[in-house]
Amino acid sequence: MIEPRLCEISVPGRVGFRFPEPDVPTEELPKSLVRKSFPMPELSESDVTRRYTHLSQLNHGIDIGFYPLGSCTMKYNPKVNEETARYAGFTAVHPLQPIETVQGNLALMFELQEWLKEIGGFAGVSLQPAAGAHGELTGVLIIRAYHKDRGDVQRTKILIPDSAHGTNPASTAMSGLNVVEIKSDERGNVDLEALKTECDNTLAGLMLTNPNTLGLFDEHLEEVVNIVHQAGGLVYGDGANMNALLGVVKPGQVGIDVLHYNLHKTFSTPHGGGGPGSGPVAVRSHLLDFLPAPIVAIVEKGDEDTPPLYGFVTPAKTIGRMKAFHGHFGILVRSFTYMLMQGSDGLREVAEHAVLNANYLLAKLHHVYHVPYDRICMHEFVAEGCWDDAPDIHATDVAKRLMDFHIHPPTNYFPLIVHEALMIEPTETESKQTLDAFIEAMLNIADEAHQNPEILKSAPHITPVGRVDEVKAAKDLILTCSVSSS
Repeated sequence: MIEPRLCEISVPGRVGFRFPEPDVPTEELPKSLVRKSFPMPELSESDVTRRYTHLSQLNHGIDIGFYPLGSCTMKYNPKVNEETARYAGFTAVHPLQPIETVQGNLALMFELQEWLKEIGGFAGVSLQPAAGAHGELTGVLIIRAYHKDRGDVQRTKILIPDSAHGTNPASTAMSGLNVVEIKSDERGNVDLEALKTECDNTLAGLMLTNPNTLGLFDEHLEEVVNIVHQAGGLVYGDGANMNALLGVVKPGQVGIDVLHYNLHKTFSTPHGGGGPGSGPVAVRSHLLDFLPAPIVAIVEKGDEDTPPLYGFVTPAKTIGRMKAFHGHFGILVRSFTYMLMQGSDGLREVAEHAVLNANYLLAKLHHVYHVPYDRICMHEFVAEGCWDDAPDIHATDVAKRLMDFHIHPPTNYFPLIVHEALMIEPTETESKQTLDAFIEAMLNIADEAHQNPEILKSAPHITPVGRVDEVKAAKDLILTCSVSSS
């Protein structure tokens, strides 16, 4: 799509780049390969650079302001991660090179696998999945393959709590298994009686987000895992919220059979806008044979004089390849850098500070914004963006108004079990001053909701684009564009 402003400033004959004269004979293209004439703006390099730089400055991002997007863990991305990811030894290689020429790259991947095993308490890791939902699909396919290998072909049911991460049902459906929702109890835990009712010989497994999307650690976690295991099922752990558990809880040690990590959330690499992400999958020992192939391993042990030789191995009962080549390598480098600089103690502090920041916000806001599950949270909490005595105000109005305070809105209307939900996650990277500014903005908005509701209904007021009708935009899609000529 041509940005209209560029067409407006187009000047005939103005160019931004001139190709050198060809030093080889030229040939006319066959008419069948020549595209129809397309009006393009004629601009200098500075015209284009200034315009797109200006547009980039209109976007909100983590480098510009606070981004409390619940469930997405939009923490600050240290720039040293970007620097290392751009080293020539990482960027100027090809995944089909002989393994002898990329030993450093394979060593990094191997060490990252080992660290992820240690962090989660697992026996093996695949770095292939390209994102969180891709990791979910991988994990469910592993569960399906495990039961099929044992002859339990009747196990076709996956249980998913109503407080689970939103992509879990889709990942299950894509695997060909059936989704059954499990309700939460009054404290935001998995309802144990509802769980027991569904645990029969058709159970393949349970997909458990813990902490869940209410920001709560399930108080009956071990009992939930035992109930599923006693019925012959496996437990899949959605690791989207691992930022609250680093160095504190190892999911594999409490019985989680398979779990994906979101490197683009927990381990501080850029995400949003479609990617790239990375969703490595970790498993306990009984699922090692089903991991996607290939996996980096030491294929020849070294000695005092010779380093080990890294290569690829294929698990005996692998579910196959989940992605071309070996995952999003640049994201792996960024996460490796982050983890190396944090160290084990630093990663635990990440979780401790993320939980502290969330509970600080909760303590300051829960008396003004109703929190239906009002107990100590983990890395995030869910409040209601509405009031009985301000009936015209909804969560979307609160979110839109926050933009006027240069704050990105929290996640809206999710999870579905909370009315007018605002899911707020500050992460560990925000200062007390930033949190206090957010608190002040939220309290100010609550006051406006009662005293001057129209200012919320018409927000945002300072953004390049005002309030849009998202429902109309979703239902009345316009997927083509018109091009203005100069």
